Amino acid sequence: MLRLALFFLVVSILAGIFGFTGISAATAGIAKLLFFIFIAVFLIILVAGLFTGAIILF
Repeated sequence: MLRLALFFLVVSILAGIFGFTGISAATAGIAKLLFFIFIAVFLIILVAGLFTGAIILF
């Protein structure tokens, strides 16, 4: 999911460079949404792992 957010961020930057401001704003919004979903899922899994003791440290 983070990889997809970075992809939309790059598309947004490229669209902004070439003057497609509508596409740039839309893809930036999608990238932001995916990033926050990633952070939320990460925190949920982290807390669940702390409570169950199933965190594996590499």
